[in-house]
Formats: sequence, structure tokens, C-alpha cells
Amino acid sequence: MQELIKVTVNNDQQLVSARDLHKGLAIKTRFSLWVSQNFKDFDEEQDFTSVVSTTVVNNGARKPIQDYALTIDMAKQLCLMSRTEKGKQYRKYLIEVERKWNDPQEIVKRGYAILQNENTQLKLENKNLTIQLEESNKKASYLDVILGAPDALAVTQIAADYGYNAKDFNNLLHKARIQHKINGQWILYKVYMGQGYVTTKPFTFIDHKGRTRSKPSTYWTQKGRKLIYDILKDNDVLPLIERSDIE
Repeated sequence: MQELIKVTVNNDQQLVSARDLHKGLAIKTRFSLWVSQNFKDFDEEQDFTSVVSTTVVNNGARKPIQDYALTIDMAKQLCLMSRTEKGKQYRKYLIEVERKWNDPQEIVKRGYAILQNENTQLKLENKNLTIQLEESNKKASYLDVILGAPDALAVTQIAADYGYNAKDFNNLLHKARIQHKINGQWILYKVYMGQGYVTTKPFTFIDHKGRTRSKPSTYWTQKGRKLIYDILKDNDVLPLIERSDIE
């Protein structure tokens, strides 16, 4: 069957463009007048819906124009009201379109397609929920690591959680504006000082002359490790346990 007019489907309902029908029926009355004369016996939102389509003007630009999406029933009645051979031809075409649409096999096909689409949507939603749950579990597991270690830790141990050595990790914390170096020692920026993020412990070592020496060393508390985690995560730096590229 040769297509006389384009039929679209929205919310499982067949629709045609009022402008396409007006043109196909070769109505001489201008479109807006034809609408006002013929649409008054139909109900908007039930028989037709106001829509905006586009047309190409002389300079090639697309201009928005008023159009209407008509149900097949309304379109058939407008064909009758035209009282022309074109009207009979288009009405006959629309009847055949409607007949095929209501064929039991077509109804089953549409129902199956709807179920397939719903199944696909459910799979996507389940996949998204699974990803969200995995991310949530990852976050919880790393925070559990932090909360499960009440003792303050040296930066070397925290750096290992991120796959860094101590030197590079200290530089990373510096770039993240968490700490800076003064007289060879890493010190928190003022905004973080005195809030319980770090503590100091003596570090004992043997110098090059064999003498036992001691100097203060910075250790990170649970609260400090949580600060590092939050700030680095905002900068897309994650601990190994939360990285998807690490098995």
C-alpha cells in the first residue's frame, strides 16, 4: 500500500499532521481558516493536540509553524467533510491503516515490543542500581578501614592505600592544599590546624655518626584520614579499594 500521508505513533496512538492532511486533500482555504471552520466540533486533547512543527523558508532557515496532531478518527471525518475525491481516497487509506493497526497479530507484536522495552528499561535501572550499590559498598569499605584503625598512622601507610610512596603522596597533599613544608617539615595549612587531623610522635633514628637521634614526626588520625579521603575524592583521586581499574 503506497503511503499517502505519514502516520506517527505516540503513547500507542496513531496520529497524522493536520498540515499534511490539509496539503494532501488539496484544500484551497488557508490552513488557519480551515482549522477554525472544521475543528470546532472536535475536542482538543482528545481528538487533536496542538503542536509546533517547522518549515524551510527561502533562505534555507527553519521556521516554527503551528500544527496539530490528529487522531485517525478525526482525520477520517475531516476527509468526509472535504466532500472531494481526494477526501475519499485519503479516508480509504486511513481506514486500511487503522485496520492493520487493529489486526490481532499487530496488537500482539506491539504488546511484545512494549514488554521488551520495559524489560530493557528494568535491566538498565537494575544495572544503575547495582553500580550505585557497588560504589556505596566501596566507599563504606574504605571508611570502615579508616574507622577500624583508631591508631594514628604515618603518611607512608596512608600513601600505600592510594598506590603512592610517601614522598609523592606528601606532594599530592600539598597540591590538594592540605599541607605545606616549613623548615623541612610538612605542616597543615592554617585552615586545618588545631582540629585534630594530625598528631605528633617522636621518630627515633641513628644518624651517620652512629648516634641515636629523635625528631618529631606527623601522624594522621582517623579524622585526618577522612579529610584526606574527602578532599582527594573531590579531585578524582581514589584509594585502590575504590578504583574500578584495580581488580
